[in-house]
Amino acid sequence: MKRRVVLAAVGLPFIARAQAEEWPARTTTIIVPFAPGSSSDIVARAGAQRMTTTLGHPVVVENRPGATGEVGARQVIRSAPDGHTLMHAPISTWAINVALRPSLGYDPVTQLTRLSQTVRTPNVLVVNPAKVPVADLAGFRAWLRANAATASYSSSGIGSSDHLTAEMFKQATGTEAVHAPFSGGAPATTALLAGDVQFSFQNLGSIFPQIRDGRVKALLITSEARHALLPQVPTAAEAGLADFVVYSWQALGGPGGMAAALANKVQAAFRAALLAPEVKARMDDIGFEVVASTPDDFARFQQAEIARWQRVVRAGNIKAE
Repeated sequence: MKRRVVLAAVGLPFIARAQAEEWPARTTTIIVPFAPGSSSDIVARAGAQRMTTTLGHPVVVENRPGATGEVGARQVIRSAPDGHTLMHAPISTWAINVALRPSLGYDPVTQLTRLSQTVRTPNVLVVNPAKVPVADLAGFRAWLRANAATASYSSSGIGSSDHLTAEMFKQATGTEAVHAPFSGGAPATTALLAGDVQFSFQNLGSIFPQIRDGRVKALLITSEARHALLPQVPTAAEAGLADFVVYSWQALGGPGGMAAALANKVQAAFRAALLAPEVKARMDDIGFEVVASTPDDFARFQQAEIARWQRVVRAGNIKAE
């Protein structure tokens, strides 16, 4: 009994130091549950580089791809909630997986601390002009009705933002088309350019060069207002499709159980990094709008997004493969 008391007493200083450790006290690792070069990786690295300078401690990015974000998310969940292990991930990891995968091996609502919706970008409805010779949404809807048996669209994968945006479009317009999923936005765009499919909903940043060069035609953008990169392209509402505002977004989080004061401190640091002039300019260049919301705002937004995509998945009877 005395030996246990002595050992406990010896351990107390270590426990006290761990509890008193203020963030950042050492290297902070941001887990990105997708491969290097993905959009969530690009944003995380831009923020990490700026934070390293301002915080005086290294902030590094570690890529842990696998299972549509589940591998990286589970690593973060197992980490100490001290702010030194974080996760930056896209809409799929934070919301769509919940709607699409009933056997999901993690819960992004209860097992992660939600810190901030970091950036967002709208999707753009684009068509191959050689295959779909239309000028606007009305013409495209007429084309879809006339070509229901052969119409097809590409996406960056089952359950991706562009896939579910297209499914939401089909449900809203009562049209049909065959889904051709690819392993990323680049091959999905390649298929569109080659004429293997006729249309796609792609993130603004990834499809802008092809729109600018006239290789695809943009019919609408899913943002609330027209975008500075494409001022000539109408919003969905302007094109005649009401209640169709969709963004592909990314967010920052940490292990469940982070103290509110710590969560606010980490969020403020990442927000400051994203709003630094050189970082914000980089985000603008690749089509991302900096949101940098508070933990509370992100938690409310995430719940609304989960509910929204659950409705789309159920209505379309969409299954993860």
